[in-house]
Amino acid sequence: MYQSSRTINNHSSNQLAQRLIQEPISQIKTTLDSEIVGEFSWDSILTSVHHHSPPKAQLVLEWRLEKLLKENEKNEDVYSDLIHICGKTHNPQTAMRVFTSMENHGGKPTSNVLDALISAHISSNNIVTALSIFEIMQNSVDYKPTAHTYNLFISAFAKLGNSKAMLAWYSTKIGSGFLADVHTYEALILGLMKVKRFEDADRFYGEMLVAGIKPNVLILHHMLIRFCEQKDLVKTRGLLKDVLEHKWRIDGNMVEKLVGFYCDLELVEEMEWILAALTETIYNQDLDFISQIHNGLIRVYAKLDRLDDMEYSVGRMLKQGVSFRSHKDVENVICSYFRVGAYDRLDVFLEFLKDSHELARTTYELLVAGYRRAGLCEKIDLVIKYLETHLKE
Repeated sequence: MYQSSRTINNHSSNQLAQRLIQEPISQIKTTLDSEIVGEFSWDSILTSVHHHSPPKAQLVLEWRLEKLLKENEKNEDVYSDLIHICGKTHNPQTAMRVFTSMENHGGKPTSNVLDALISAHISSNNIVTALSIFEIMQNSVDYKPTAHTYNLFISAFAKLGNSKAMLAWYSTKIGSGFLADVHTYEALILGLMKVKRFEDADRFYGEMLVAGIKPNVLILHHMLIRFCEQKDLVKTRGLLKDVLEHKWRIDGNMVEKLVGFYCDLELVEEMEWILAALTETIYNQDLDFISQIHNGLIRVYAKLDRLDDMEYSVGRMLKQGVSFRSHKDVENVICSYFRVGAYDRLDVFLEFLKDSHELARTTYELLVAGYRRAGLCEKIDLVIKYLETHLKE
């Protein structure tokens, strides 16, 4: 929304941010005077510097504003970008100073500038001032509220857990002739879930899909987390069907949560269904997704000592070019063999694994302990000999 159209050197921006972080606070403006050539990503610079030192970030903001005024900058979008950054660093006072300076130097308010100013005040929970700015926009001719303006307030009240105000702003947005977009639905759905109005959240989710709007990762993540926490298998599978069918993007955290949920409840049938479905979609190229499902299945089969299923899953996984994610997953398999006394099958597994996975020292120690309990002295000697030969520290 606030990105500049100018060409930006991100590498130089990162270098400058690191330089500012290392410099003493007394040298911030001097460093900026000597280093600034070309265009930089002030968003990334200020975000990085603010994370390490808010006072330094304040000096960078002041320097940037002084530079714009000295150059007699008239482009309102540049001021809008700077005000937006003030919001990200929770600095509404400087945001107001930027706005006032822009006006004093002949800049005209625009909807984008005032949206950025509203966002800056909302970021510091200064709702009263944000509402005052909104009223100014309502009464103006040249900078009326935009769809984004309404989204700012819908999102603000959603985060505050005030569903009544959130829904009132949503109704006002629709009544003003604007359509709901994915950001509107994100705020509504997450806001309603925050106050546990799950049926209403589902209603808006369905309304979003009917409108042909693709849910973003954040919406999908929170919907999936909720279904898992509620142990609602029907809705979880329904959501996954939609994800796979429409090729929606999901992130690693969602997959990890999903696999953890299925593993905790030992729902191997659901994981087998996902694995089969993955082979028919674009997600068969998502190796991390597939890897987590494969390893999750093996983990549960090992826990249940279902050796046939476990061995089949291991073979299937390795043939597809997917490896064990950690030595813990390998050790789960080994423990299963030890529990049922299937030592010959354990030998086959270790031989099969030799070319695709390097065992950790803890895994060898597990083998020694297991063989010792079983009284298999010859195997202990072989493992110890291998350790002495190959794993010297």
